[in-house]
Amino acid sequence: MLVAGLMSGTSADGIDAALLRFTPGRGGLGMRILGFRTIPYPGGFRRLLLKNSDPRTARLDEISGLNILVAGLFSDAVRDLVSSLGFRIRDLALIGSHGQTIGHYPAGTKLFGRTIRSTLQVGDPALIAKNTGVPTVGNFRTGDIALGGSGAPLVPLFDYLVFSSRRVNRGILNIGGIANITILPKGAPARRVTAFDTGPGNMTIDFVMLKYFGKRFDRAGATARRGRIIPGLLRTLADHPYLRTAPPKSTGREMFGEDFVNRALRDARRARAEDIVATFTEFTALSVYLNCLRHVPRKNRPGELIVSGGGAYNPVIMDALGRYFAPAPVVPSDRYGIPADAKEAVCFALLAHRTVHGLPGNLPSVTGAWRPGLLGVICPP
Repeated sequence: MLVAGLMSGTSADGIDAALLRFTPGRGGLGMRILGFRTIPYPGGFRRLLLKNSDPRTARLDEISGLNILVAGLFSDAVRDLVSSLGFRIRDLALIGSHGQTIGHYPAGTKLFGRTIRSTLQVGDPALIAKNTGVPTVGNFRTGDIALGGSGAPLVPLFDYLVFSSRRVNRGILNIGGIANITILPKGAPARRVTAFDTGPGNMTIDFVMLKYFGKRFDRAGATARRGRIIPGLLRTLADHPYLRTAPPKSTGREMFGEDFVNRALRDARRARAEDIVATFTEFTALSVYLNCLRHVPRKNRPGELIVSGGGAYNPVIMDALGRYFAPAPVVPSDRYGIPADAKEAVCFALLAHRTVHGLPGNLPSVTGAWRPGLLGVICPP
């Protein structure tokens, strides 16, 4: 089967699209990545999306419009990817789409006497299926929520299938807008896998870069490298209660967005902008380490840390992770054949493939669900 995977993360900087070939064999299912692309969003899109990810500024008509628009952009991304690799859209057997999250509330809110966990991704998979003529699986998170889970993270099943080792404990860290880690004890079965969001990844760094330098991100950590860490600000950031909350847990822009950054910056009004970027960059690595220190038993702590996502291309983050996790090596996922930018898109191709073959897509030990279950809705073309 040729399967495309689509993902757009918390940073909302573009659509990640991956094309995979799945083949059965004696050793089980074979998976080969044929290609990957990141397709930028049109100018002004990110601003509209972030506006409608904030309950204070969101508008129902714009959210409804974004649901249709994102589906169209995802459909175009699939066509661009397939064409660039020399295939036709009708060669595809399946598309797996995570969509674009605009709200994620795993802690739950009270509605009419019920505690409701909720999540919302725009980019309706039914539209993608109709636009492309390819069966599409989407709305993965709500399936886990229906089983009592938090709806995230969903990547840990992929991590378990791809990166498990019999000889070494591994931590599989993805640093997108939000950072999440999967703990794979050596030789352990799936029920012993733990994973959780550790806190902000690139999102807070991106915000201060935009605020002080008018740039969307800190390319190769160049700005952070010119700065010095502000101890008081770092202590304020590291004191966030989320870092002390035990898994299962997940988070998003609702907790670590613009309000969080602005509150933290009240204690650093006279600091150099470069120092602020350096401190938020350090916090991304420190928050990963503190979570592992507090919530991962010593016997399961990583003997190797494998990093994916945009943060893997920031050498300042990677150097900081190296300091915190020494002597464990810290390496990009590319070393294991999974391009750092492509992992989440590849994951949703795999999850879609599992859904149509009747296989579960969640790990209850990670999300808190009552049991493993099929995830997503299957939309016919």
